[in-house]
Amino acid sequence: MPGRRRVDSRSSERASRSWWDHDSDEYHRTHGDFLGVTSEAGEFVWCPEGLHEGDVHLLGDVEGRDVLEIGCGSAPCSRWLASHGARATGLDISAGMLAHGAAAIAAREASSPGSPSPALIQASAENLPFADASFDVVCSAFGAIPFVADSAGVMREVRRVLRPGGRWVFSVNHPMRWIFPDDPGPAGLTATIPYFDRTPYAEFDPDGTATYVEHHRTVGDRVREIVAAGLTLVDIVEPDWPEWLDREWGQWSPLRGELFPGTAIFCCTA
Repeated sequence: MPGRRRVDSRSSERASRSWWDHDSDEYHRTHGDFLGVTSEAGEFVWCPEGLHEGDVHLLGDVEGRDVLEIGCGSAPCSRWLASHGARATGLDISAGMLAHGAAAIAAREASSPGSPSPALIQASAENLPFADASFDVVCSAFGAIPFVADSAGVMREVRRVLRPGGRWVFSVNHPMRWIFPDDPGPAGLTATIPYFDRTPYAEFDPDGTATYVEHHRTVGDRVREIVAAGLTLVDIVEPDWPEWLDREWGQWSPLRGELFPGTAIFCCTA
């Protein structure tokens, strides 16, 4: 049963791990091709608008860099980074999602032995299992950030593991989307939810245990979290809906995409 209720970090983490473990097969059946999961070397798609890192270069030159992807899912982005010369590490909370990534890596190794591949680690974004100043670049493409209770803590953790001058780039649902129903059609064009209500959207089992949790932050909240962590906000990218894309993905659709943004990409430096 869906509802709005405060959910702490532990409950959010448990819900996300269970949700993505159980949904991983269906998620890949629905979205795997679009995300490049089946691509031999992976793909780096930032958002449902189809923005590709190979076109926009938000991470800069990754060759020879230590790169961490937070909330990597089945790691198509991490695999793409490795194929472009990065020493890539993909981190996710879900063993089910990581299993899909491991299978893709194994398939690539079978067809092209010795091909570069990322390391995959199961862990929470709120407690990164790495030493200080371990990475040149940290990124997240719709991974982890919307699903954690303490996103400010994630920003601090990212700052901790970044080397001086390193980049942190993450994409999330555009905060203004919070005010609209989760509907790609005409019903999703009418504002019904207060933008300033930070109470998370959650689904619960009959015992009241959270099974899915998504947290909301305003644009200002995101900026303050970034700055408070000691990071510098360089840019916020709001991708246009491309003319060639007629695909719906959950609440994302050409109808809504023509009127207001669905994604915000925050670009930061340490």
